[in-house]
Amino acid sequence: MDMQLKDKVAVITGGSVGIGLAVAQALAREGVHLVLVARQEERLAEQGSKIAADYGVKTLAVAADVSKAGDIEKVVAETTRAFGGCDLLINNAGTGSNETFMNAPDEKWQYYWELHVMAAVRLARGLVPGMRQRGGGSIINNASICAKQPLSYEPIYNTTKAALVMMSKCLANELIKDNIRVNVINPGLILTPDWKKTAAQLTAGTDHTADQYLDQLAKDLTPIGRFATPEELADFFVFLCSPHASYCVGSAYYVDGGWLNVVA
Repeated sequence: MDMQLKDKVAVITGGSVGIGLAVAQALAREGVHLVLVARQEERLAEQGSKIAADYGVKTLAVAADVSKAGDIEKVVAETTRAFGGCDLLINNAGTGSNETFMNAPDEKWQYYWELHVMAAVRLARGLVPGMRQRGGGSIINNASICAKQPLSYEPIYNTTKAALVMMSKCLANELIKDNIRVNVINPGLILTPDWKKTAAQLTAGTDHTADQYLDQLAKDLTPIGRFATPEELADFFVFLCSPHASYCVGSAYYVDGGWLNVVA
């Protein structure tokens, strides 16, 4: 299927590894030029160069911490300088947390609020004017199944991802008149490097391997009984970016192998 995305420009945060990198590769396969944003400059530049060589698209690597307002201004300025703006915005940067309400300081709450919510707000505020000039576009915010079905050990992550879902709905209602569609994706178990690292830590010194832990976790939590690959999830991002999803506005989509235990 032709996704009708050739020569569009996408800004992808957290774009050098995991889900963000898979989305970047999937969009590049459709001929989309990329602004890749992440903190680790060397890895970011390496992945950007590889994608450009593999798919024949233009890539721009912008080293930035999107939890910081000043760095987001840099992303907007660099995108405008290189491409005159963007058509697609993928707010993907984020990370899990580990705390209880009683032991988490205000500073940790504030950091996750800046990373998961305000980064999306600020990037939209900075890039939407250019989208309007280009005739419209698509914004996809990557939240989590935990926005609706929380995990016990990460209340801050759960709360800020839930806020991102509501922010997405409000933004969608405001921007659809400009032909800018906003949607949110709530992934379940996606086999990213973070999951592999966590599994290795949890199984260190035990009789179980990291792979055995992850396999059992997927069987316990999901009817499908396995993790998804980042590439499987990325294909859904591409569809939502495309004109084929033209009637998808302000919705939250669960890509979770059946893990969600309620009717969404």
